[in-house]
Amino acid sequence: MKIVIAAASGNIGRRTAEKVIQAGAETILLARHPEKLADLVEGAIASGNSEVRVQPISSDDAQELIEVTQRADALFWLTPPKLDVPNMRDWYLQTAKAGANAVSANGIPRVVNISSIGAGAKPNLGTVSFSGTVESILNQTAANVVHLRPGYFMENFLAQIETIQSDRTVRFPYPSDHDIPWISTDDIGDVAAHYLLDQRWAGQWTRNLMGAENLTLLETSAILSRVLSYSIEYAQVSIESLQQQFAAMGATAEVQREMGDLFRALGDPDGVYATARTPEATTPTTFEQFVKNKIFPNLLSFSSKATPLSKHS
Repeated sequence: MKIVIAAASGNIGRRTAEKVIQAGAETILLARHPEKLADLVEGAIASGNSEVRVQPISSDDAQELIEVTQRADALFWLTPPKLDVPNMRDWYLQTAKAGANAVSANGIPRVVNISSIGAGAKPNLGTVSFSGTVESILNQTAANVVHLRPGYFMENFLAQIETIQSDRTVRFPYPSDHDIPWISTDDIGDVAAHYLLDQRWAGQWTRNLMGAENLTLLETSAILSRVLSYSIEYAQVSIESLQQQFAAMGATAEVQREMGDLFRALGDPDGVYATARTPEATTPTTFEQFVKNKIFPNLLSFSSKATPLSKHS
């Protein structure tokens, strides 16, 4: 079985790749920065799976995608974030067309696409709306396609390790009582790998992935405080301040506006996160497990690297 994994160096792509490689499948990893996957390839070879290789191919390279996906049995598709494009709407459209062309050209029978809860519900929801466009484009192929629609990534907390350590706060642009379906990207990758390896399913359909439970930001702060044994406060930040951070990271003005649309959509109490939870949307990792298994070890690592002056007593 040959499986091609796009955007393989990200959290979801890498976890998916790990599971597929463990199953012994021939695996082609697509990444703009292949050096990030060197350890994964070396580990696969050491364990006896030599049919793993990395191709430095961008998701919008239509011709290269066609060539690398020849004789593929399944394709994992995820639109990678890219801040320096003129706008993300066209980036999502362009990459989706490149992926769909490869699927059609090579008759790839199965596609697993990472989308978003609420995809295509209405316009002006930032990447949530654009994800709906990707779904429609992939559905125009003859492939069997499952669109996985996850909630809010727990891993977004990992970008705040420094502020958790230094200020003992977490910061998001949402009200403290906003109910959010938190999910670990590990759980998303596990589900994606399952569908890539399973040849029994057919059709074109969607599946929401909403983690183990919905939690407000006050509830996540309480869990952080309990596990870490010191108080963690929640501070709501403005969307404008986050847009400025994106600007400093190279985001164009239009991308900044689109990210603002996304944050407003995700913060709407009657919006996409008001989606009803169903049994098949539930995944196993709880937020408390995530704090113990990922946030706590990262805090220890950060503390060991920090200078004494920057540590809390």
